[in-house]
Amino acid sequence: MTEPHESMEHTPGAHGGHTGHGDHEGHGDHGGHGDHGGHGAHVAQFRRLFWVNLILAAPVVAFSGMFAMLLGYRLPDVPGLAFVSPLVGTVMYVWGGRPFLTGAVAELRSRRPGMMLLIALAITVAFVASWGASLGLLDHELEFWWELALLIVIMLLGHWIEMRSLAATTSALDSLAALLPDEAERVEGGETVAVSPSELIVGDVVVVRPGARVPADGRIVEGRAAMDESLVTGESRPVDRGVGDAVVAGTVATDSGVRVEVTATGDDTTLAGIRRLVAEAQNSTSRAQRLADRAAAWLFWFALGAAVVTAVVWTAVGDPDSAVVRTITVLVIACPHALGLAIPLVVSIATERAARSGVLVTDRLALESMRTIDTVLFDKTGTLTRGEPAVVDVAAADGRSADDVLALAAAAETDSEHPLARAIVRASAERGLAVPRSTGFSSVPALGVSATVDGAVVRVGGPRLLDEVGAAGLGGSGLGGSALPGDRGEIMLHVVRGDAVIGAIALADEVRPESRDAVAALRRRGIEVVMITGDAEPVARAVAASVGIDRVFSGVRPEDKSSTVATLQADGRRVAMVGDGVNDAPALAQADVGIAIGAGTDVAIASAGVVLASDDPRSVLSVIELSRASYRKMAQNLWWAAGYNLLSVPLAAGVLAPLGFVLPMSVGAILMSLSTIVVALNAQLLRRIDLRPERMG
Repeated sequence: MTEPHESMEHTPGAHGGHTGHGDHEGHGDHGGHGDHGGHGAHVAQFRRLFWVNLILAAPVVAFSGMFAMLLGYRLPDVPGLAFVSPLVGTVMYVWGGRPFLTGAVAELRSRRPGMMLLIALAITVAFVASWGASLGLLDHELEFWWELALLIVIMLLGHWIEMRSLAATTSALDSLAALLPDEAERVEGGETVAVSPSELIVGDVVVVRPGARVPADGRIVEGRAAMDESLVTGESRPVDRGVGDAVVAGTVATDSGVRVEVTATGDDTTLAGIRRLVAEAQNSTSRAQRLADRAAAWLFWFALGAAVVTAVVWTAVGDPDSAVVRTITVLVIACPHALGLAIPLVVSIATERAARSGVLVTDRLALESMRTIDTVLFDKTGTLTRGEPAVVDVAAADGRSADDVLALAAAAETDSEHPLARAIVRASAERGLAVPRSTGFSSVPALGVSATVDGAVVRVGGPRLLDEVGAAGLGGSGLGGSALPGDRGEIMLHVVRGDAVIGAIALADEVRPESRDAVAALRRRGIEVVMITGDAEPVARAVAASVGIDRVFSGVRPEDKSSTVATLQADGRRVAMVGDGVNDAPALAQADVGIAIGAGTDVAIASAGVVLASDDPRSVLSVIELSRASYRKMAQNLWWAAGYNLLSVPLAAGVLAPLGFVLPMSVGAILMSLSTIVVALNAQLLRRIDLRPERMG
C-alpha cells in the first residue's frame, strides 16, 4: 500500500499503491506528502471524529440489550430506550464510518481491494445485522450496536495515532520552510532597507547581522563570520566563511555580521532544493513498498477466503448466528491496517531523519540498496580531496623562517584573484601571520606576480621566474624532505625578494582530514574502498596511500568512469559511487547507488540516488547505517503486521471453538489497533539513531 494518509480523491495509484483513507470528513485531497500544511488539519479532523464518536459510543454501548446481558444488568423500562442504540449507532456509522466507507468506494473503483474495503464491509455487516435484530427481523443475538460503536471508535483512534505519526515525519520540511527570516536588509545606496526575502533578486547585496539568518543563497563580499550550516550539512560546529565564500539561505552568522551578494533566490536556493528532494523521496515508491503492496493484496484474498469458509462452516454446523459473528470478526481481524503502515512510516521517518543530518535521499530504492553495498568507489578530486589548492609546505632560505616567507608571499599576492594566490593568502591567515602592506601590484601571465613590500620588490612565480632572475631555486631538500614536484602533483612557487630567492611554497589539492577516518571505518565494516581519478598514477597513488586506499584507477577520463563502475559490477561487486555530481554523473547513474557529495548550492543532482549536503566523506557511513537500521525496522514491521494477521484470523474464525474459545469481535478490534500502534512505535525508534558524521568513525 502507499502512504495510508493519502486522500480518496487523490488519483488512484499516483504513488504506486491504492489510494488510502478516504476524504477525511469530506475535506478533499490533501495530496500525500506534498501538501504539508494539510497534515495538521487532518490530524485535528481525526482527533475530533474520535472524541465525538467516543462520546456517542457511550449511550450506544450502555443501552445495548446485548451488552447489558453480557454484563448482567437490566435496562430501565423507559419508552423509546430500545431505539437509542440504533439511532445513535446509525449516526456513528454514517459520520464516524465515513472515512472507511468512502475509502472502500475508491478501492472498488480502482479495483484495488484493501483494508478500507475490509473495514467498511465489517461495519456495514454489523450495521445491517443490528437493524435487523432491532426491528425483530433477525435473531436478537445478532444485535451488534455496541460492537459496531467500539469498532468505529477503535478504528478512528488507530487512524488518529497514525495520522499524528505521519504528520511528524514531514516536520522537517515544514522546519526547512520556516528557516528563512521574515525580513532581509537590502543595501540600497548607503542605506539598508528591510524587505521580504521574496523581493530579493540576483545581484542584490544584503546585510546579515550577528545571529541573523541568511535570506538567500549568495557569496560574502564583505566581512567574515562563523556560519552555523547545520541545516545543510548536519555539522553542529560553525564553519568560518570569508570574502568570496558561498553561503546558503537559512544558515546563521553566529559571531559577526557580513554582507552577502545574492546568487540565487526562491526555488533555485539550496533550501528549496533540499525541501524538494525530501518531498520527492517521501513520495517515491521503493521495492520494499511494492512488497507491502503485494502482501496487502494477498492478505485481502486470504481474509475474504477465510470469511467465506467461516460462514459456510458455521452455517453447516447449524449455527447461522455464530456464522455472522465469526465472519464479521474475521473481516475485522484481517484488516491490513498495520501492514499498510509498516513500510511507508519507516521510509518517511528515515528520509526525514536523514535530511536533518544533511543526507538527502532522492530515491528510496537507493536507501534500501545501500545496506547491500560491498564496494565504495570514491572520486578523488573534490571528494577525498578538497578540490582546490592549499599550501602543503613552505621552505625558507638560510636566515629566514617559513612564516616570514609565507607572509611576504601573501603580501605580494593580496590583490590577485588567482586560486593559488588565494590559497597563499588563506594559509597566512590560518597561521595568524602579520602580512605587511604592499603597493605596486602587477601580474604577468606564466611568470608570476610582483609588488613592493617594505621598500623591496617581492615576486612570486614558477620556474620561469627563476630563469629570469638567474637563480637555481631551493631544490627538494629545502622543503624539509618533501618530494619534488610531480611525485605528488604539487605546484611549486618560488618567492624572490630583490634578486635573491628567499623561499619556496608547495601547493597541492589538499586531502580532507575526514577522508582517512571514512576509509578506515568502511574497511572495518568489511567494505572495499576504491579510488578513481583522472590524475596520473604517481599523484593518485600518493593520495590513496595517505588515506589508506589500496586499489586505484588512475588516468581515467570522465566519460570512462562509468565503464570502470561496470567493470567492478561484472566482478560481482555491489558498487556505491561517490563523486561531486558534475563530471561523475554517468558513473553515479551506472552504480548500484550513486552518492553526490559536497552538493553545496547544487543539490538537485538527478544522477544520484543520495545527495550529501556536506563535504564530509564520513557521511557515506551515515547512509549505510541508516539503510541497515531502516531495513531492520521494515522487516520487523512486516513480520509483526503479517504474522499477527495470519495467526489471528484462524482464532477469529473459531478454529478453537471445539475447545470452548472464540475470539470476540470487540477484542479482535482492540488487538488489531494495538498492532497498528506497535508498528508505529517501532518505526519511531529510527529517530534515535545518531547520524552525525563525527560519530561514524
